[in-house]
Amino acid sequence: MTVREKIQYGLLGIIVLGGAVIIGRKLVLQSKANSEEQKTYESGSAAAIAKQIKMAFENDGWWGTDKTALRQAIRDIGSKEEFVQVMTSYQRLYNRTLMRDMQEELKSTEYNELLAILAAKPDKTGTAAAAIGYPQYLSWAKRLNAAFNIYYGPIPGTDEEAIKAVFLEIPSRFAFQQVAAMYRQLYGTDLTSELKSELEFWEHGPMMKIITDKP
Repeated sequence: MTVREKIQYGLLGIIVLGGAVIIGRKLVLQSKANSEEQKTYESGSAAAIAKQIKMAFENDGWWGTDKTALRQAIRDIGSKEEFVQVMTSYQRLYNRTLMRDMQEELKSTEYNELLAILAAKPDKTGTAAAAIGYPQYLSWAKRLNAAFNIYYGPIPGTDEEAIKAVFLEIPSRFAFQQVAAMYRQLYGTDLTSELKSELEFWEHGPMMKIITDKP
């Protein structure tokens, strides 16, 4: 063969080998995804939660992300250890990074809200639930601040559903007082005043009733 033919055949071999590697990698990834998909039928499993998160991103084909479903999926995760398992399962199912997809799908305040939810969880699965204390009060205060500071494009707004989610989680009026104290410590402002400022007058009463109806 001439030098030119050797070069041409060599390049052809590289192309064929590269294509085989790409196809092989796709087959391996698809096999992993299929195997992981079978675990999504187990309610509460890492794979099931990963799929719920992906479905929240897709939002049944509607524009945007189903924030309520996404928030609930993150709340259903029992520990930081379990969240790592969910991230691993998400990678296997969709060959994508969960944290990067969350960053792309959410506003910064919504992203920070979910991080605050995760920060309050125990490190290990099966760890006895700790008494409500500093980590949980801190998480609730940060989530409320994120809800107050959301932007819709250039327009500032309020995420009422995020506020309601926090209020439903707070177990008592005493706990709410501790959250208010934590909020003042973090941000130097009064939480009740912020709520009056951020909510419309017809929203404020029903929202506060969630707290006043608690023991």
